[in-house]
Amino acid sequence: MRYAAIDIGSNAVRLLIADIIENNGSVSFKKNTLIRVPLRLGDDAFLNQNISDRKALDLVKSMQAFRKLMDVYKVTDYLAFGTSAMREAKNGAQVIQRLKDEADIDLEIIHGQKEAKIIYASHAEQNIDKSKNYLYIDVGGGSTELSLFSDGELYASRSFNIGTIRMLDNQDKEETWNDMQHFLRENTKPFKIIAGIGTGGNINKLYKLSEEKNGLPMSFSKLKTLYNYLNSFSLKDRINVLGLNQDRADVIIPACEIYISVMKWANIKNIFVPSVGMVDGIIQTLIDKNFTRVG
Repeated sequence: MRYAAIDIGSNAVRLLIADIIENNGSVSFKKNTLIRVPLRLGDDAFLNQNISDRKALDLVKSMQAFRKLMDVYKVTDYLAFGTSAMREAKNGAQVIQRLKDEADIDLEIIHGQKEAKIIYASHAEQNIDKSKNYLYIDVGGGSTELSLFSDGELYASRSFNIGTIRMLDNQDKEETWNDMQHFLRENTKPFKIIAGIGTGGNINKLYKLSEEKNGLPMSFSKLKTLYNYLNSFSLKDRINVLGLNQDRADVIIPACEIYISVMKWANIKNIFVPSVGMVDGIIQTLIDKNFTRVG
């Protein structure tokens, strides 16, 4: 059995096809194929509150390709979610209809709270001590999702309109930053020690660049050092000298700034990076929908 997850984000659209494994009543998944297309829908959505005809056509073509791949891989169930850019596009409903008509893809635009819920459904904390306190930090192109857990229970969760594309387009607002700082200061007060769990493409790349041993957390000071190092290169040199993809080389700087701010305000010294993201959470959501969880 195979499931597919489609994440239509503000920077890129992703398709994850996963093999579903049933073993003695427990159900898990193994990643089979992951495809990422850097469409940058956020450039349209945050500046013009509209998805342009050109971007809409690129999105339709991408979804037609995803649909063909899902058919070839014999995917039995899928979910497709649109996040921050699609939330802000006034023509989101028309784009959804086009995807249905031209690509046979049913897309749901989800609010920030549901996005956060799907991200932590990825069970990123599985290999670390659940009895401790963790802040999930997911930085996307249009929004940052924060979810605080204590003793395995959700304590507080919020989505903020602060993201890498939004920052590059100067569409982030000072009051939103203040709001995020206040949320973190207030909600982390009761806890002495909190570890971070970072999800998404940018933190995965930063973790690789840190050359930290797999499974070990990256320290706040290492992240700051990495930020200063990356920032010392021009955009061109981040691509040509450091070998970053063109669509990663610019967003990685604002991503660093968001992670550094969040960790500072929440007094987080270390961040675990389990290499999961929205698409992993979508696959887990499908498993939860289709199987009665055991245990």
